[in-house]
Amino acid sequence: MSAADVVHWMLTALFAAAAVHAVRQGVLTRSSGWRGRVDRSLHAAMALSMAVMPWAWGHLLPEVPQTAFFAVGALWFPASARGRSQASRLADLVRRLPHAAGMAAMAWMHLGHSMETKGGDLVTGVLTLYLLACALRSLTRDMPALRGTSGTVDVATDAHAPYEHFWHGSMALGTAILLLMHC
Repeated sequence: MSAADVVHWMLTALFAAAAVHAVRQGVLTRSSGWRGRVDRSLHAAMALSMAVMPWAWGHLLPEVPQTAFFAVGALWFPASARGRSQASRLADLVRRLPHAAGMAAMAWMHLGHSMETKGGDLVTGVLTLYLLACALRSLTRDMPALRGTSGTVDVATDAHAPYEHFWHGSMALGTAILLLMHC
């Protein structure tokens, strides 16, 4: 087994686990409403697609429908931002941008041939850097010692937030790795 195969298996395991988590959360979390169910369905579809993407047989599905699906998913997250005031709507939009970037990266990877140009390298680089920043923020946000802040915990945060941050950060990191691999 080559080093590339080991990375492929690790990515497959990560994304398969993320898909199971998204489906499980969708089933267990009834109070999230229709927006939460759509979000989790998009995350599950993205994770399943990413689980097979590293493998040659993972490219058997037609690229155009997948590109369109993930492009619509990229638009869904900012378009479904909500809030009572302009400020709260903007805050929700900012929270949803990493999810939109992940979906946009998936659409971009399914375009494949466009990634091989100089402009394509720029788009890939920007998406990768943004997803890496999102992964780092998400994976370290519940670790005050790593951020250099006090050990206080925001009482408004959900008890499951660290797990959600882990999954979102892992997905962002895995997506950045796939972008760099040009799968």
